[in-house]
Amino acid sequence: MEEAVRDGVAEQRERLMESLRIYGGHYSELSRRFATWLGLHSTDATAVLEIAAAEERGAPLSPARLSARIPLSTGATTALLNRLEAAGHITRAREHSDRRIVTLRSGGHIQERADEFFGPLAHRLDAAMSHYPPRFLEQVEAFITDLNATMDGHLTEQDVVTPRSPGNSDDPTP
Repeated sequence: MEEAVRDGVAEQRERLMESLRIYGGHYSELSRRFATWLGLHSTDATAVLEIAAAEERGAPLSPARLSARIPLSTGATTALLNRLEAAGHITRAREHSDRRIVTLRSGGHIQERADEFFGPLAHRLDAAMSHYPPRFLEQVEAFITDLNATMDGHLTEQDVVTPRSPGNSDDPTP
């Protein structure tokens, strides 16, 4: 009996993970379509969305924080920001008392375009979530936060591990 319950839990977890994979695929496809709609490379559009979203949350990004979020090297991030700034999609500002700190801001048209593109979906998602009580949504938020922390930890650990290849001289296999 207990085994059947455990099997049911394992199956439920698998269905949840599959649903999250599907959601991630949908998110990626929406990002790709938004990039096409703006006429930008997908990485550029992702950066613009990250900058606009952080700004909307009241926590604008620095180039280093953007680089970590999208993840790009500092050199690639600089090239990306140069392109976006030249096109008028973002600005770099020195708003802090420490003038070395650069704050990224989206161009006004970006938020308008993002609202135009994502607005209908945001309304649909809000309507879908409105059927659930706030306590349940808090639990889902905690669940997703735990999953993200787990994945962040795993990715950080993988950054430290160097993959072995057959041609690697440190590889003990012939």
